[in-house]
Amino acid sequence: MTGGASPGFARGRRLRSTPAMRRLTAQTRLAPADFVLPVFVKQDITEPVPISSMPGVVQHSLDSLRKAAHEAAEAGIGGLMLFGIPAEKDAVGSQADAADGIVNEALRRLRSDLGDELVLMADLCLCEYTDHGHCGVVTPAGVVDNDPTLDRYAAVAIAQAQAGAHLVAPSGMMDGQVAAIRAGLDSAAFTEVPILAYAAKYASGFYGPFREAAEGAPQFGDRSTYQMDPPNAAEALREVAQDLAEGADAVMVKPALPYLDIVRQVADAVDVPVSAYQVSGEYAMVEAAAERGMLDRRRAILETLTAIRRAGAGTVLTYWAVEAAGWVR
Repeated sequence: MTGGASPGFARGRRLRSTPAMRRLTAQTRLAPADFVLPVFVKQDITEPVPISSMPGVVQHSLDSLRKAAHEAAEAGIGGLMLFGIPAEKDAVGSQADAADGIVNEALRRLRSDLGDELVLMADLCLCEYTDHGHCGVVTPAGVVDNDPTLDRYAAVAIAQAQAGAHLVAPSGMMDGQVAAIRAGLDSAAFTEVPILAYAAKYASGFYGPFREAAEGAPQFGDRSTYQMDPPNAAEALREVAQDLAEGADAVMVKPALPYLDIVRQVADAVDVPVSAYQVSGEYAMVEAAAERGMLDRRRAILETLTAIRRAGAGTVLTYWAVEAAGWVR
């Protein structure tokens, strides 16, 4: 329709005319507090070690982690999610709950440095700590043994809380893990420590770079028997409901971009905080395309973060947390 349009003709462009107008009418906003930075800390290193598949991301030493944490606090982001790489691994992941284990030592130092300035989150799993790379105790037949693993998770949760974690985040996808962890924390008088459950964690091809970063790739088989099958959506809601019934205080969907439909369904179904993890493969894809001049890096990063928030995630775990925080202030 041309010049004969009636006065009541709808023109969406009226609200897109300038950057200020678009900001004023934006229906989804990003803020630094929306972001959580996943960080890797490795035992017995003195300098950060670059991760080849994740440009700009490193395995931190304790000292470099403390510096990065201060920068994150100054950027105003919501928190850190800690992953540890121990110097020694064994069949049951003993270093995960050792008092001098790398994550527990890091938590103590960060809590001393920052107090409550950032939410210090501890990923609670065994894959980085076991010599076989699976997320739990393994039977002689090579099967992850669910119930003995729950005992290990409870012990790890207590150790992380003792070290100063504000929040524990079980990611192993064992049945009953939230109940076991809640019981363990409560028995040790950590009744106020919340649980952010990786409730809908899919067996994804987008975790590849993380395996390098955390040095936790399975030495045999894969994790398809305990992580969720990608075609299943209704199952995610069942997993979320189970975790909430067991005492989870907040829930997470992982990965984020390939599962935006799941993020939306979960956000619509629950009345607790919902997080989504923009995983290593999502990060690596954008960085690789940007490095080759195939897309505008900053624009693509902000667009992906906006998509995740628009889908319903209140918090986004992203390796761009600090950089993006500077853009959206």
